[in-house]
Amino acid sequence: MVKHAFIFPGQGSQFSGMGKDLYDSNEHAKKLFESANDILGFRISDMMFSGTAEDLKQTDVTQPAVFLHSVIAYRSLNVERPDMVAGHSLGEFSALVANKVLSFEDGLRLVFVRAKAMQKACEVNPSTMAAILGLEDSKVEEICTSITDEVVVPANYNCPGQIVISGSNKGIEIACGLMKAAGARRALVLPVGGAFHSSLMEPAKKELSEAIEAAHFNEPICPVYQNVVARAVTDPGEIKENLIAQLMGAVRWTQSVQSMINDGASHFTEAGPGKVLQGLVQKINKEMQVDGVS
Repeated sequence: MVKHAFIFPGQGSQFSGMGKDLYDSNEHAKKLFESANDILGFRISDMMFSGTAEDLKQTDVTQPAVFLHSVIAYRSLNVERPDMVAGHSLGEFSALVANKVLSFEDGLRLVFVRAKAMQKACEVNPSTMAAILGLEDSKVEEICTSITDEVVVPANYNCPGQIVISGSNKGIEIACGLMKAAGARRALVLPVGGAFHSSLMEPAKKELSEAIEAAHFNEPICPVYQNVVARAVTDPGEIKENLIAQLMGAVRWTQSVQSMINDGASHFTEAGPGKVLQGLVQKINKEMQVDGVS
């Protein structure tokens, strides 16, 4: 049986004007935007529709903005029951609203807690991330492991030949030099505020764990393929554990998409801003049918 997977982007897909067409044309979307403004205590819709790229780059704005856009875009499709869902990092929260594990309101609150906690962790530990293109996964892992006096880890396995590493500023600088020497096509430091998906996010863990533990997680209507385990998960308790682990664990996107394909997915629809995940799915397996609603 052909299965249809719905996938949700993470931080970095935001753009000024995101969601405005949905707000203007869809009454249900408008209600969700206004509800989000109330829950967050500021008009995030104004930031999304007319904020600058700089405004939208702040973690505590970016994360709720991408989540909100993704959930509203997904709901505009009127999908009764997805076969499977997955999200890239932050996108996992959007996926958990799509498969009914989280209510829209609880999902948004958790994303806001996560964003603020991560913002604080970035301030405690100045750190960054870099995209490594054109090296084998195993080589990237080997180089990260060889740097022992600084934090450097693989953070996002995006597609074959594209891994994002995370770590201290000094660690990333050393790693980029070693990656280039080992034959990487590019080693590009990213304009991000901190080392997401690494141990440097430890200061955010307590706050996020408490918020996730306190939230109500329903039984899912379909499996979610979670970043840290890269396989189908349906148990609400396990979903919580994986969501907490994801803060400091790697996003195994390549492996998650492979798992979905092995379990029958042949059509992937990205719901949310941009087309990043559509491109990654095609690089993982060019036979897949991909499309998106932004």
